[in-house]
Amino acid sequence: MDMALVASVMAMKQASTQQQIATSVIKQNADMERSTVLTLLEGAPSQANLGAGVGGKVDVAA
Repeated sequence: MDMALVASVMAMKQASTQQQIATSVIKQNADMERSTVLTLLEGAPSQANLGAGVGGKVDVAA
């Protein structure tokens, strides 16, 4: 077999492998973003990690 043909086939296989890896990484990133958005949209906003007095109602009558 001609060496140029061998090199061409190897380059095509390498490009295919890179494409598969890129597709996998993009899918993982999309899944992570989806999970993050769903976490942020769940229920009422949590105030569990706020300090005392932060996020409460303010008495503006005084």
